[in-house]
Amino acid sequence: MADKLTRIAIVNNDKCKPKKCRQECKKSCPVNRMGKLCIEVTPADKLAFISEELCIGCGICAKKCPFEAISIINLPSNLEKDTTQRYSANSFKLHRLPIPRPGEVLGLVGTNGIGKTTALKILAGKQKPNLGRFDDPPDWTEILMYFRGSELQNYFTKILEDNLKAIMKPQYVDQIPKAVKGTVQALLDRKDETGTQEEICDQLDLLRVRDRNVEDLSGGELQRFACAVVCIQAADIFMFDEPSSYLDVKQRLKTAIAIRKLVAADRYVIVVEHDLSVLDYLSDFICCLYGVPGAYGVVTMPFSVRDGINIFLDGFIPTENLRFRDMSLVFKVSETADKEEEIQKFRRYKYPDMSKCLGDFRLRVKEGEFTDSEIIVMLGENGTGKTTFIRMLAGRLKPDEGGEIPILNVSYKPQKISPKSQGTVRQLLHERIRDAYIHPQFISDVMKPLDMEKIIDQEIQTLSGGELQRVALTLCLGKPADVYLIDEPSAHLDSEQRLSAAKVIKRFILHAKKTGFVVEHDFIMATYLADRVIVFEGTPSKDSLANTPQMLLTGMNKFLESLEITFRRDPNNFRPRINKLNSVKDSEQKRSGNYFFLED
Repeated sequence: MADKLTRIAIVNNDKCKPKKCRQECKKSCPVNRMGKLCIEVTPADKLAFISEELCIGCGICAKKCPFEAISIINLPSNLEKDTTQRYSANSFKLHRLPIPRPGEVLGLVGTNGIGKTTALKILAGKQKPNLGRFDDPPDWTEILMYFRGSELQNYFTKILEDNLKAIMKPQYVDQIPKAVKGTVQALLDRKDETGTQEEICDQLDLLRVRDRNVEDLSGGELQRFACAVVCIQAADIFMFDEPSSYLDVKQRLKTAIAIRKLVAADRYVIVVEHDLSVLDYLSDFICCLYGVPGAYGVVTMPFSVRDGINIFLDGFIPTENLRFRDMSLVFKVSETADKEEEIQKFRRYKYPDMSKCLGDFRLRVKEGEFTDSEIIVMLGENGTGKTTFIRMLAGRLKPDEGGEIPILNVSYKPQKISPKSQGTVRQLLHERIRDAYIHPQFISDVMKPLDMEKIIDQEIQTLSGGELQRVALTLCLGKPADVYLIDEPSAHLDSEQRLSAAKVIKRFILHAKKTGFVVEHDFIMATYLADRVIVFEGTPSKDSLANTPQMLLTGMNKFLESLEITFRRDPNNFRPRINKLNSVKDSEQKRSGNYFFLED
């Protein structure tokens, strides 16, 4: 007999408001009408309760709910026995766990809201897995019996016998100043158990900021500080939740090298990362997570790094014969190299040589020109003046010396997004970009791919970082302008959202025949977006030079040479992959001067 189809019913805590509706879910449910209690809501309840045993999966309640708080999801039938964690009835559930191995780095990749942080908490021993029995949680003997015969049995036995100490770098580093006070030096001294503080501060560029208070650090400095605090402690399990956000390309690589140095025969290292080129460089093997964000997540078996990332991008798991995304994600790089002469004729806008001093920092800009329908990506370390250059183009900063900047209508998405407005996303869109957000073309080109429908009626103050980023992108692209200046569009977004954001920006700039200037540190996204690049060189926070826009190949070669890294391309989906330092391929490419490849 075929397995009975399993389904889960999810009731969203934030959206379900039984006191404000007529309880349409309860009234419209066919099972309730037959006299059984499939959906229960009493006046005292804060949430509707749906019985998954009685639910027949018709989905009528989901359609009738005025607040769109209900989703009924049919699960692949082989998952029912694999539930690892469920917090309460009608809430998120996680199936299976990643399997860490001593002496190797395990990378986790998957969209936001799919259980990566939950899996880390369980593996760190901070949360006991309840195997889906939230009303009657099992004890440890039962949990160990459940994992019997797998590598996780030994792992949990070691944690229980208290041999293993786990440390975790939190995902949201901007919350650190609220939790700890004091100078960087004092906090590092307190945590230093290995005597490697000096070496790690040097590796992570923290020597200059050691006398500063934690609340005065920028996002990138906080991130490096959080990584350093983990690296200088003595532990058996090291966990890093998104170690690359806020960091530039050079810092991402340095952090990756610092994390790799933690690897030892009896240590476990686990990393959650959305920048796929960094994940590729860092990991020894990979587990993908798939499912429906906020509803359920499934962890795959471990794969080799290349296979794991390609499976994630492909949306198909060959070992389970299962497709979890409708389309594969492929990176075809801009094909403007052949059209260079043709484009030359259309270069209509010019900006002159300029310079600007801000305190001790000086930025010099070499003149350049740009055209409609092209995206120019700015590459450089943090503190080399990319945002300053963007603000000069936008007319927000006057250059100290240099010619006149052409007067252009500019739409600007800043690097840091701080939500000031009260009210819902819909009200904000209505106020700022009234004509665009109801235009059918804008809806299909921008709103739909950025999944704005799901959050349009939510309060702005309750949105997560990734949701705020998508709102800011929509606002920026919705404003009519000649030039769109977009500062770090990938921050807080997961790998899938990064790719859809990159596609949205590219398609919009092309269709609207406008120009885009983008600052981006995610290498995959930068190469996907760039028609040409501006390379920033010099000493961060001291003296910097913005070069003239160059073609993608020459610009990338110059930039990668300064970082001393080389790239190859994956033959299946063309994504850029960083060569391991001093590998055969790395040395070969450095000798021939080809740091970056357009095609293999």
